[in-house]
Amino acid sequence: MIEFDNVTKQYGDGTVAIENISFEVEEGTTTVLVGPSGCGKTTTMKLVNRLIDPTEGTVYFDGTDITELDEIELRREVGYVIQEIGLFDHMSVAENVGTVPDLKGWDQDRIRERVVELLDLMDLPAAEYADQYPTELSGGQRQRVGVARALAADPDVMLMDEPFGALDPITRDELQDEFLEIQDELDVTILFVTHSIEEALKMGDRIAIFDVGELVQYDTPQNILENPKNDFVRDFIGEDRELKKLQVTQVRDVMTETERRPVRDGEPEPLSPTDSAHVALSRLLERDDSSVPVVRDGSVVGTVSESDLRNVDAKVSRGAP
Repeated sequence: MIEFDNVTKQYGDGTVAIENISFEVEEGTTTVLVGPSGCGKTTTMKLVNRLIDPTEGTVYFDGTDITELDEIELRREVGYVIQEIGLFDHMSVAENVGTVPDLKGWDQDRIRERVVELLDLMDLPAAEYADQYPTELSGGQRQRVGVARALAADPDVMLMDEPFGALDPITRDELQDEFLEIQDELDVTILFVTHSIEEALKMGDRIAIFDVGELVQYDTPQNILENPKNDFVRDFIGEDRELKKLQVTQVRDVMTETERRPVRDGEPEPLSPTDSAHVALSRLLERDDSSVPVVRDGSVVGTVSESDLRNVDAKVSRGAP
């Protein structure tokens, strides 16, 4: 879908933002670019929709050199969500979401249908929010509208630059969870920039770790935690690597499967197979239970115990039970 081939970007003042960057972003996945301020992650993202062009090397979009594509048409095909959101205050929520489809010449009925669909997906029912204005919304609601606007024209690629960074921790965590829930419904390839390794581990299928213009490691969250490439990556992850492994491991990968049965009265609050192992540990400690049931489609399909969580590495390495 997107390929960076020995890409370097040097600005007019001589600053080299990134140097000889090479990696591929697979279609339908979320790749998170993470690193300290000034490391080149936002520069890398901006190359994708031609807000800037490379000095050397090539960025490919579906096999085509991106500099051969018209930048205006390209930007209409690529959704873009930024920390500042950038909504138009003089336009209603519905008008904001419908901006790009309108520019692309969609008829008004199709735009209205798409606006309603996306606002419902973002938990902002159109009947209540479509006619409101951005200044009437909370920060979290405005960010949801920004995501809906980026998705409005059915983009193949969505760029998200610190999309939740300006929100308070509780709202940020809630939006991360909501976005993960709807991610399976989005047939879109996502590049996501953050400075937070915790957010990268939570949101990414693959993570690109940058340090001063260099791509240091590109791998899955699990592999980065288990095999940090060097001291920089190890220090950037932090000392609590074992805890972070629980955060990136899903319950379905560590649970002990049981014969499917109905949920019983008085059982501990169940887990979902897609909950993190960290959530499972918290649930066990809160209730002081020996195990917690795992529920899929209304039926118990497994349990998670402390012994399951102690054996995370072994279970993940051989696959779900």
